[in-house]
Amino acid sequence: MSTTLTIAKREFRSNFDSPLAYVVICLGLILLGVFFFMVGGGFWQADRASLQNLFGLGPRGLSLLVVPVVTMRLIAEEKRSGTLEMLITLPVKDWEVVLGKFFGAWGLVLLLIASTTLYPVLMFKWPWHLGALDMGAVFAGYVGLILYSGAAVALGLLVSALTESQVIAFFITWVVLVVLSFLNMVTDGVGNPAVRSILTFISFDARLTPFARGMINTRDVIYFVSVTVGCLTAAFHALERRKWA
Repeated sequence: MSTTLTIAKREFRSNFDSPLAYVVICLGLILLGVFFFMVGGGFWQADRASLQNLFGLGPRGLSLLVVPVVTMRLIAEEKRSGTLEMLITLPVKDWEVVLGKFFGAWGLVLLLIASTTLYPVLMFKWPWHLGALDMGAVFAGYVGLILYSGAAVALGLLVSALTESQVIAFFITWVVLVVLSFLNMVTDGVGNPAVRSILTFISFDARLTPFARGMINTRDVIYFVSVTVGCLTAAFHALERRKWA
């Protein structure tokens, strides 16, 4: 586990050696702010002290920009530059590389999510007091964001492990996350009940809705954890297959 943490720290710090982390955090906060204050009528037209709009639409902002940018280079760039083989020749196991890369990238996304706590603090505590905020609903919303971000980063890591091109990794991750995040918008138009049920089951948006409303559903928690573990396992096997190539 110490090796995993070393790789995770190296990966996390490497984001700040370039403008990547600063650009992602700044643009991510701007995008989340646009979703919070302007999309769907925005916070000011909701007429209640609630962050539901942030928790409901925030994951879409992460899907559109943050996660694809953060994950596209995790393994794809190492494979293209040849540094992955050098890393693997060290006394490091494949699963330690996968977990280290995952925790390093997830840490950056969690830093962005943590920075959004400025919204409830500034708007409802100090210096403004816009109403009594239900902290239980806020807690549930952040639990949903954390679970979603873990699943999204693991999916991006898997895609990065399957290709040597950062551009291809970005594009595929972006497409998959956008589809999963916006899938719930088209399910009502599906006539076949079985297909509609399947689409609702795999939709990230549908899974996040209870969290945004202040409810922590065990089935939704298990779903996001399962996606995370499944993608990390697949990424491990994708990395391991080089031994048989």
